[in-house]
Amino acid sequence: MNGATKEKAGWKQKLAHEMLEYWINFSYLAFFFAAFIWYRRLILAEYRITYLHYGMAIFEALILAKVILIGDALRLGRRFEDKPLIFPALYKAFVFSLFVGLFAILEHVIGGSIHGKVVAGGFREIISEGKDELLARCLLTFFAFIPFFAFKELGRVMGNGKLGALFFRHR
Repeated sequence: MNGATKEKAGWKQKLAHEMLEYWINFSYLAFFFAAFIWYRRLILAEYRITYLHYGMAIFEALILAKVILIGDALRLGRRFEDKPLIFPALYKAFVFSLFVGLFAILEHVIGGSIHGKVVAGGFREIISEGKDELLARCLLTFFAFIPFFAFKELGRVMGNGKLGALFFRHR
């Protein structure tokens, strides 16, 4: 096999690995955000309030899964590599929970724009009505991200594919 063929095979292998990582991230995030949306819907149903924002869970998961991949490519949290695994896991959980908060703010601003409010109206709505919901979303996301990033860090330390093999292959 010549150098160009090896490089092409390496490129395809890297792309396949990145796509697999993306879909793993997306699956976890979509499951979590959908569960959170259903929880919110069921709580609001107790007060006879309809809540039908299911598409936002998928949209958020698609974007955040890509943001996590970019964070990995930029080696976000790698300064904690020599520390116990809990430190990079907590750091990444915190940073990406902030991203969830930013997406929630963006969601309110876009929703306000769709309903004829200016951008400042969307921010005012968050401050007056949604700050507790935003804090709750970030807090729940932070605690959901801790095991997510702990497993990712464990997989990184164990080596490529070994953690997945422990979970999904016969011993």
